[in-house]
Amino acid sequence: MKKILILANATKGLYLFRRELLDRLLMEGYEVYIASPKHEKMSYFKQKGFKCIEVKMNRRGKNPLTDLKLFMSYLNILKDLKPFLVLTYTIKPNIYGGIACRMLRIPYIANITGLGTSIENKGLLQLISLYLYKVGLKKAKCVFFQNDKNLEVFKEKKIVLDKARLIPGSGVNLEQFPLEDYPPDSGKIKFLFIGRMMKSKGINELLKVAEMVKKSYSNVDFNFIGSCEESYYQLLMEYERKGILKYHGSQNDVRPFIKDSHAIINPSHHEGMSNVLLESASMGRPVIASNIPGCIETFDERVSGIGFEAMNAESMHKAIIHFLEMPYGEKKLMGIAGREKMENQFDRSIIINAYLSEIDKV
Repeated sequence: MKKILILANATKGLYLFRRELLDRLLMEGYEVYIASPKHEKMSYFKQKGFKCIEVKMNRRGKNPLTDLKLFMSYLNILKDLKPFLVLTYTIKPNIYGGIACRMLRIPYIANITGLGTSIENKGLLQLISLYLYKVGLKKAKCVFFQNDKNLEVFKEKKIVLDKARLIPGSGVNLEQFPLEDYPPDSGKIKFLFIGRMMKSKGINELLKVAEMVKKSYSNVDFNFIGSCEESYYQLLMEYERKGILKYHGSQNDVRPFIKDSHAIINPSHHEGMSNVLLESASMGRPVIASNIPGCIETFDERVSGIGFEAMNAESMHKAIIHFLEMPYGEKKLMGIAGREKMENQFDRSIIINAYLSEIDKV
């Protein structure tokens, strides 16, 4: 039985966005190993028949010694397993897993889920990251990209050339995120933000805009879901005490919150492809998002969503006010248009088929 090894920076991410692909690999007769940080979702994969290997990783750490340990752990795992193929996701598995595969001459397929802060922000760290990517991806059989802009950057830097392939993000499971009836026209409008509470997700601008909107519209609610990865908890509590927003912490199932909302807001500064927007649109909710690669692909302007300039509170404010002033019927139709777009362009089966075709080539 041929072995396929999955390298990822988060077991939860594999569960949320890639388990359909992994399940399909088992169905195809492969022996599938997962090497990722410890998480409760490992029990799900073990029960399904996957072999799980715990890997210690600081996802955002910049300590070269820690990264060296990660690289050595990948090298040891590969020497022990001798897999037929390796699939890597996110920057550190892509780079260090890629270099380890290259050294041992093991075929691998990488997935660029987004450029990340280390590349988005210019400076020494960007130069180092791009160089490491060049080394790590040099022998990849295929490199999947989730939006055109990321692909352009890597081609411009001559990191990848003919082996690149564009896919619609991680896609969305249309059955798991079904079309839901739009909330009734009760006079109350509910906005929802889902994501990590950090600067690059646009939290600073969104908090400012929420305060501006609440001064003029008493019938608007802002709901926030996600972990606080930076020191935002006290600030969120302060805004909650003022009645500007409600912070719900992390949630294992965001679907009830999406269902209860009239629109989802994503003010991110950079994305690979926003899964939040895909899932929200799949459930028939309009999206209001930054006009950046990774967001703009998920909606059609003024048809299924409204875009605004990233890192621009005034632009975001205008977009939200425009949505608030729309008739109820138009809001509802915007959500239906979003669902149709997901069915036509972002069905997760598209990604599964793309992977299977590349694996067949190997």
